[in-house]
Amino acid sequence: MSAPFVGVEGVQALLAGAGYVADDGLASAVFLAYSLPQPLLVEGEPGVGKTELARALAAGLETTFIRLQCYEGIESREALYEWNYLQQLLEIRARESAHSGESAGGTNLFTWNFLQPRPLLRALLESDERAAVLLIDEIDRADEAFEAFLLEFLSDFAITIPELGSVRARVPPVVVITSNRTRELHDALKRRCLYHWVEYPTLERELEIVRLRAPDVGRALAEAVALAVRRLRALDLQKPPGVAESIAWARAVRALGYRELTPHVARQSLGVAIKNRDDWERAVESVDAWLAG
Repeated sequence: MSAPFVGVEGVQALLAGAGYVADDGLASAVFLAYSLPQPLLVEGEPGVGKTELARALAAGLETTFIRLQCYEGIESREALYEWNYLQQLLEIRARESAHSGESAGGTNLFTWNFLQPRPLLRALLESDERAAVLLIDEIDRADEAFEAFLLEFLSDFAITIPELGSVRARVPPVVVITSNRTRELHDALKRRCLYHWVEYPTLERELEIVRLRAPDVGRALAEAVALAVRRLRALDLQKPPGVAESIAWARAVRALGYRELTPHVARQSLGVAIKNRDDWERAVESVDAWLAG
């Protein structure tokens, strides 16, 4: 399919228009995922912007965004489709009533009218004239059986419904799969995907991101917050703050009416960036030290 952008720089411009700053490596991966097309597996630490990438891509492409949130115990029916049994039962009763209590056993209840599409099927149905963006979020939280179930879908972009037949997208959806790497994914899944590891951004790029996503925050405050978050990550915390926390922290300080990050302001607003008791104690001590100095 023809891309709505020209080259890697076009991808960066499209994402920037949706408030997302992508480096050359990530933009190249997105370009290939769209152009080939092939699913894109994005791994990285929590908070580096993996989920937001898919949202920004959908916004930039002005297309449908569909999210499948993975979790332990998720089943295929929750990803594919379910039959609306209540509606089927009501239909049976309505037809029996219309025929004076006669059995409605010959009624076909397995039609599209009674089908409830879930994210994977929705992605195929929505990818009609242009590709929808399907986010399969935190695949590492699902068990290995569900991961194996996804292989056929990712290979063919098709689903077989026994009662209705095969459903295939006219235009392959753009699929972004994220993982926080809490477990190793199977090679079979990786072979079907392009791969990109998202690092924490450089100080300069993080400053650019904060200014883009929080335009009402002055440069000095944005720079102080970006530097503070970078130093917090160096403390080897259990849950280091991500880029989302940088943006939220800068907005919080500004919402409190401050234009600079002093030790007092940092203590007052640190809960926006730190979400763990032990991390909090270490962070407060360090923040006091380097902001006071």
